[in-house]
Amino acid sequence: MATLGALGADGEYHARRRTDLTSASGEKVGELSLVSPLYVRRTVAALRQASVPRASDRFAMLEKAADLHLNGIVAGLGADAYARLVSVASGVPLAFVRSSATGVAQALRALRHTAGLAMPRGAVAEWDDLRTAEGAAVWTRKGEVFAVHASGNTPAVHSLWLEALALGYKVAVRPSTREPFTAFRLVSALRAAGFGNDTVALLPCDHATADVIIAEADFAMVYGGQDVIDKYAGDPRVLPQGPGRSKVLVTKDVDWHEKIGLIADAVSFLGGTACVCTTSVLVEGDPAPVAKALAERLSRIPTLPAEDPSAILAVHPRDQADRIDQYLRNVAGGTRAWLGGDRIVDELPQGGAVLRPAVHEVHSSDAPQLNVELPFPCVWVGPWAPEDGTAPLKDSLVVTAMTQDRQLVENLLQEPSIINVYLGDHPTTWMRPGVPHDGYLGEFLMRTKSMIR
Repeated sequence: MATLGALGADGEYHARRRTDLTSASGEKVGELSLVSPLYVRRTVAALRQASVPRASDRFAMLEKAADLHLNGIVAGLGADAYARLVSVASGVPLAFVRSSATGVAQALRALRHTAGLAMPRGAVAEWDDLRTAEGAAVWTRKGEVFAVHASGNTPAVHSLWLEALALGYKVAVRPSTREPFTAFRLVSALRAAGFGNDTVALLPCDHATADVIIAEADFAMVYGGQDVIDKYAGDPRVLPQGPGRSKVLVTKDVDWHEKIGLIADAVSFLGGTACVCTTSVLVEGDPAPVAKALAERLSRIPTLPAEDPSAILAVHPRDQADRIDQYLRNVAGGTRAWLGGDRIVDELPQGGAVLRPAVHEVHSSDAPQLNVELPFPCVWVGPWAPEDGTAPLKDSLVVTAMTQDRQLVENLLQEPSIINVYLGDHPTTWMRPGVPHDGYLGEFLMRTKSMIR
């Protein structure tokens, strides 16, 4: 049983109000303290007043935290015990928990080289740079405190907000109640590496208090569905991280037979739960053979408990799995099911259920299903023609374009609602430290100020 408190300016705090942490099978695995609005306000006020460590010290501490998070004993848990706890509690396959921990550590180590990539070429990082003697732009923070409302679908989401610490912000993290263990471990590791209690905090709380965190901070990043995107659409202080609706486009000048394995892996990456997972495939020509081949490949994925080292599919509470299954039935009306047409819920003997992959063929490039994203390997396959242009690919976090058409690539890059464009054999799930996920966080948190001395 894990009992997690808040990590405030005065250290760990166990509130009277707590919520049970349960596994996908319904077993209680711990308790999480829920802090009050007053506690949030006091903590954020302390963060706001804290001094900022020098850049060289910040980078050294971030690198030390990487080693602790990946290999150390943090808050009494070694790396293996932490990974198994996360897998049991959240249903995320054990292999993905471990690979995500590695990814977070890599992101921490890379910040010494990547945190400044968003800085304009004409700017300098420090006011006493020689160039300010003649007049120059200085790269400075827009605020002091950055809030994060983290999601619990995969531990990998915690690799994104760390850039704020590298830039000199103080950070308050509100963890997911589905999986608070990664946030607790990471904040604890950062503190053990030298960041002060008044520099990075963990503030578990209910939804109402979560709004207080955003109100008290200067800027915030929040995760959620379309409702979250809509809620904060008019707030320039908030950077929403919503559905990815990532897509693949295959034109007729490319042999799709050679790409099926790559596409299927991108559909099932992290159990299909990540915003970069491929959710739609558009094909110039007949989409049926592609849908059939994807269904055959995805049907081979076994149903296994999350803690099995070979597991690929995430485990969900049974009632949640049933709701998703019913939603899929409703939204898939009028499509052709190549896989998962009857039922996608596969119950596990020890409790919980796995959502089996689903492949549906839609009949037009403007089918609404092409923008439906579900938290398991679910992919919609449809037709595309050159006259359709970029319209069917709008509102996508990633588009992988398998094409030789240079003008099409140019058009995809110029479409404002497409965030990232990958070409050829780079799947929608491709990532590398220093290459932004949804723009550099520094673009959101920093600005230039002119200075002459």
